[in-house]
Amino acid sequence: MSTVREVTYQLLRDLQMTVVFGNPGSTELPFLRDMPPDFKYVLGLHERSAAGMALGYALGTGQAAFVNLHSIASVGNGLSALVDADYIHAPLVVTTGQQDRRQIFSEPFLASRAVEVVKPYVKWAYEPLRAEDVPAAIARGYHLAMQPPRGPVFLSIPMDDWTHECDPAAARCVTQTVLPDPTALDKVVQALDASRNPALVVGAQIEEDDAWQEAVELAEHLEAEVYEQPIAPRWTFPRSHRLFRGGLLPAQQPLADQLAGHDTIVVLGAAIFLYYAYVPGVPISPGSKLFQVTNSPEQAAAALAGHSIVGNLKVAAAYLRHHSRQGRKTASPPPLRTSAPKPEHPIPPAYVFSVLNRVMPRDAVIAEECPSAKGDLDRYLLSEVPGSFYSVPNGVLGFGLPAAVGLQMAHPKRRVVCTIGDGSMQYSVQALWSAVQQKAPIVVIVLQNFDYSALKGFSDFTNVGRKVHGMDIPGIDMVQIAQGYGMAAQAVDRPEDLEPALREAFRSPQPRLISVHVAKGGQKCMGMDQSVNPPNYR
Repeated sequence: MSTVREVTYQLLRDLQMTVVFGNPGSTELPFLRDMPPDFKYVLGLHERSAAGMALGYALGTGQAAFVNLHSIASVGNGLSALVDADYIHAPLVVTTGQQDRRQIFSEPFLASRAVEVVKPYVKWAYEPLRAEDVPAAIARGYHLAMQPPRGPVFLSIPMDDWTHECDPAAARCVTQTVLPDPTALDKVVQALDASRNPALVVGAQIEEDDAWQEAVELAEHLEAEVYEQPIAPRWTFPRSHRLFRGGLLPAQQPLADQLAGHDTIVVLGAAIFLYYAYVPGVPISPGSKLFQVTNSPEQAAAALAGHSIVGNLKVAAAYLRHHSRQGRKTASPPPLRTSAPKPEHPIPPAYVFSVLNRVMPRDAVIAEECPSAKGDLDRYLLSEVPGSFYSVPNGVLGFGLPAAVGLQMAHPKRRVVCTIGDGSMQYSVQALWSAVQQKAPIVVIVLQNFDYSALKGFSDFTNVGRKVHGMDIPGIDMVQIAQGYGMAAQAVDRPEDLEPALREAFRSPQPRLISVHVAKGGQKCMGMDQSVNPPNYR
């Protein structure tokens, strides 16, 4: 008979989860000892960074990532990364240590109630009743994590379980594609055929279901204007496409006003609708027909308007294209992009993104977490390649930097750029060290304005005013912090120095940080610019 530990490692091989992201503790040592040489351990100095790197790796590879965290700290330090994974549908198999079964009843030191804590934010949370059930539980968790909508699962494993004997665990094949109801899709086709001015709203699930090309072909077939879901965590449509109209605003009436001219609206792979600031109104204008196609039964049930269809986005988009009439081509409006910003001092965030767009490789991957500058980022960064943009999915800071490291590990032939605010940077700054240790050549661009500009913008919008404590963060030297973790870094204060610094960073095969002194102020709350996504907020 093999031990639970031996069976688990073989199961992880069979499931192709041989990269382990973690931060070890005493209750994890029995699993981690003598790790087989065909496995790779990626150390995060904090559970948030470890799970965050795994999240980026899972998104980049499209496969579940294996995470091993420490006991109670897993739900304290690592919980925000699990919340991120839940919102962005990243498949993670998260294991955490539990105290020895033989003394759990006596409430020993490090006894964990993690399973109860994480349940709202994972697809499944479980502590096996028997040691022999551990491998089977991991297999079950893997298949659950990979089922659409994908997401994290959580397993608490007592530390003495690894030495027990158990039978082998099979890595079975479980299909993941759920087909949408063709009868329901036919009703969408009928509405589109009768529509004078249809619109598509594209969401992050398009990339989850590998439906980028099908979504583009559907839009071109219908000649439908295309909007992006509010506060999009992923870009799922070419940014310079003639039919692209930018992002929807996350408030009821402004969003309804954007869609007011369309008589049929089809939401592909997003909620109806994601709101942030409260501006009362209706989801869409009266008389318009609203349909949602989503891989998430929960989002379908939660919609407050329209008709929802649950199923695979790739299949649905192809079905709608092949069964609907071809739209009549109309003249396109002027491009959404504005003129190039001026190279002023302090440097405007818009200028940073315009220069970055000119310098970065066309297939670069952006991991973004600069809330107050998000409007400028959406204006000036163009992307025509799938899998090129990832953003904080829920307003919880700490997402961008570890996700960038994981994405770079998943895409060794592409360059990953992390654009991040100096405030956001502090939530998972330890990931700088992991980037250096993993030789992940990310380019970190810190927009340093020494305050929480997003909060100031929201204070203005809600008429709270700026007499609020805790919105300034002076005295942080990002260059010295990065260098302390072993990463090459430089500060840029003048606009004429920005492009040379960026070009040098992209030429280097090593990770590099550039701290850019940018102007204070940021965008207005929600941007209130119909052509771009609004900033999201802390």
